[in-house]
Amino acid sequence: MAKVKKAPRPKAQTPKGFRDYFGPEVTERAEMLEAIAGVYHRYGFDALESSAVETVEALGKFLPDVDRPNEGVFAWQDEDESWMALRYDLTAPLARVYAQHRNDLPLPYRRYAMGPVWRNEKPGPGRFRQFYQCDADTVGAASVAADAEICAMLADTLEVVGIPRGDYLVRVNNRKVLNGVLETMGLDDDAQRDAVLRTIDKFDKVGEAGVRELLGKGRLDASGAYIDGVGLSDAQAEPVVAFLTSKGADAAATVANLRAAVGSSEIGAEGVAELEEIGALLAAQGYGPDRIEIDPSVVRGLGYYTGPVFEAELTFEIFDEKGRKRQFGSVAGGGRYDDLVKRFTGQAVPATGVSIGVDRLLAALREKGRIGGTVQGPVVVTVMDRDRMADYQAMVAELRNAGIRAEVYLGNPKNFGNQLKYADKRSSPVAVIEGGDEKDRGVVQIKDLVLGAKLAESASLEDWKERPSQYEVARGDLVAKVREILNQWA
Repeated sequence: MAKVKKAPRPKAQTPKGFRDYFGPEVTERAEMLEAIAGVYHRYGFDALESSAVETVEALGKFLPDVDRPNEGVFAWQDEDESWMALRYDLTAPLARVYAQHRNDLPLPYRRYAMGPVWRNEKPGPGRFRQFYQCDADTVGAASVAADAEICAMLADTLEVVGIPRGDYLVRVNNRKVLNGVLETMGLDDDAQRDAVLRTIDKFDKVGEAGVRELLGKGRLDASGAYIDGVGLSDAQAEPVVAFLTSKGADAAATVANLRAAVGSSEIGAEGVAELEEIGALLAAQGYGPDRIEIDPSVVRGLGYYTGPVFEAELTFEIFDEKGRKRQFGSVAGGGRYDDLVKRFTGQAVPATGVSIGVDRLLAALREKGRIGGTVQGPVVVTVMDRDRMADYQAMVAELRNAGIRAEVYLGNPKNFGNQLKYADKRSSPVAVIEGGDEKDRGVVQIKDLVLGAKLAESASLEDWKERPSQYEVARGDLVAKVREILNQWA
């Protein structure tokens, strides 16, 4: 009889472009989301949790990777042959939710949402196919006061999570101004307009001279490869250059330069007026150019933006993988998208919002050493006699009821040294010990593991005598002594 070939064991590995998150990272993210939610809530926004799955039709024009056309989302066909996909952001689901429930929702509707999103894109260093976003949006408010409020809230949020003033800048622009510039240029061809937009987006990297080359015949990049240009004449390119270099010494100067850049374009003049109003509203609330500024170089890549756009950039320097200094860059962005809900209702509904890249923000805080240290583990109640498990569970219940994180060692208690090794691996600050002798005398031994580790590094015999790391206390004083030690190392 032929032997049945065994199926190979599955490989224990994460799928390409995904990763696992363990205790400290999950805790750090949860704490950040809670802090951000606190700011959003204080501004009057309500929480919304929408489905992680949307119909492809509801998602509309998603974000395909340029190297993988039409594969921007993880999609599948249901049994009724309809196509569904994991959400790629939190904005498209909001448009669907508002269109579906608009008769029951207040107008304007102010909501925030937090959760994972999925992009079927090529992964790379620090770029994953699943990541967290944290959004806040106002639907139904046409006034740019809503955009100004989002910018103010974004600045407040960054400071609350640990980015001090001076380490960030919220930069604001308006797509109407850019449309006015394109109108002044007389570009009717959509492909050419898109090429100009892509070139504008490279201004930070290639500068004014590089933009001029890319708008014209083209240029050699740093690797020596030749990049074809858009093919515009110098006269056609001039409005773009004037737009990109219009940032002045202050907001008033920038606005004046932008007004000159859009010329006679009505849509451009409307965009400049909106920027001027946003600046005035923010100044009235005390948000100066050290926190929020008008910056014509902010374009934002998404095609659905129709008015003000904004981006939060961290301005401190880090070292890249090659040891070169560079700015950390953008951690949040958003803008006005007045046509997104219209897809469902046929009626224009104004909307504006912002999305914070939580994982990017966490990476920034780790880079600055503001999070990512050793996370304190639980107090470990050791087991000296397995027949007295009830006694140990009673101890741990007392600690937990007092608000102290604690656990009983549930491995094999035969080797006491292994229990202390376990406590060290858990970064436990304290171990509680009660053998038969301690039980008879009504006492417990409490071992300060943090102090013990410090003394073990360089302590002399005199240090050990002067600062013992293990204490014998009455059983009734268990909680008080543990709390004292924890407070010492908090």
